[in-house]
Amino acid sequence: MSSYASLAAWYDLLTGDVPYGAFADFYEAEFARCGGEFRLLLDFCCGTGTLTAEMARRGYEMIGSDASVEMLMQARDKCASLPVMPLFLNQRAEELDLYGTVDAAYCSLDGMNYLPPEALPELFRRLHLFVRPGGLVIFDVKTPEWFRSLDGQIFLDEKEDVFCVWRADYLAEKRCLVYGMDLFERAGRLWRRSGEEHVEYAHEPEALCALLEQAGFGSVIRHEDGPQHDQGRLFISAARGG
Repeated sequence: MSSYASLAAWYDLLTGDVPYGAFADFYEAEFARCGGEFRLLLDFCCGTGTLTAEMARRGYEMIGSDASVEMLMQARDKCASLPVMPLFLNQRAEELDLYGTVDAAYCSLDGMNYLPPEALPELFRRLHLFVRPGGLVIFDVKTPEWFRSLDGQIFLDEKEDVFCVWRADYLAEKRCLVYGMDLFERAGRLWRRSGEEHVEYAHEPEALCALLEQAGFGSVIRHEDGPQHDQGRLFISAARGG
């Protein structure tokens, strides 16, 4: 089973409680703290592009990248009415390849957790290449403690035309959370079932900070009071030196 194929069409409906405005406010506060001009941004692992669109409406020039074609199709449709259409790229994060540098790159809502540990050094190397000197990298991760707390739990999301059930299993030896998801979509008088499997890795914040420094980033900061901090989410920001 794949990730974010059938789910893409329903992702926004099933995640309607995400405070995207708070995420955007957090990023802008980091830009202000860092100083300098931030106009061109990369939203990597952008998903359906809700934050891409929000930042574009705030006046930023946007690039969005994601490994899922289905999620990018949703993002493109969502941003079609914007005055300036973001550039969307179908790329895995660790295969990031831009035409030039950006002022900042950010990744939201577990995007980093989907990357296996062996992909992180190459991702940070590429971010160091494509973020301008003085620019920022900002991302959030769910903590290992939060993932362990989900082990064995079953979650249900029910809307008028879709019913979603997912089961979480934490694999301690692989340090990852695996959850199988079943989607039941209304099809006339019947329901159509599809399935997906998602794997999120429990990255230690200290290890992420060390990898950023090894890639050449400085001023690495952990933020434990950002959006959804009460749901096991912490943010890490780092500056690209000259």
